[in-house]
Amino acid sequence: MKDFAAIDFETANTERSSVCSVGIVVYKDGKKVDEFYSLIKPEPEYYNYWCSQVHGLTAEDTDNAPIFPDVWKQIEPKIAGLPLVAHNKAFDESCLKAVFRVYQMDYPDYEFHCTCIASRKVWPEGHHNLDIIAERCGYNLENHHHALADAEACAAIALQIL
Repeated sequence: MKDFAAIDFETANTERSSVCSVGIVVYKDGKKVDEFYSLIKPEPEYYNYWCSQVHGLTAEDTDNAPIFPDVWKQIEPKIAGLPLVAHNKAFDESCLKAVFRVYQMDYPDYEFHCTCIASRKVWPEGHHNLDIIAERCGYNLENHHHALADAEACAAIALQIL
């Protein structure tokens, strides 16, 4: 796969609609042409301890962040016509659908591919965490659970195995 947008969300709590950050990396003809990162005011607007422990974000970080529809207006033209790729698409795709529902936005039925599922086919043994698979593909993921860093790692995997 040479044309795609890798996407990653972090959430504030266990509600899939509570996206609090997003990272996107756009590839065309196998080359990175764009990237985007934003904090997002989560909905519902609260953080649980465990989510904050994973990504390090708290309510203070997103108090003045834009709401999802405003962020998506910036993302939409960047990803137009491209398939989306995520590592564990079940999570990221469900977050995207949930937040579209919360804001009563029409979901355009994005084409989604999963680097985690693909990695299980390529390497049936062992763990398939993003950092482990990225390393297998020669990518050193240094800032794991930062949405843009995770999207970049996902893109590196997609270029190799999708």
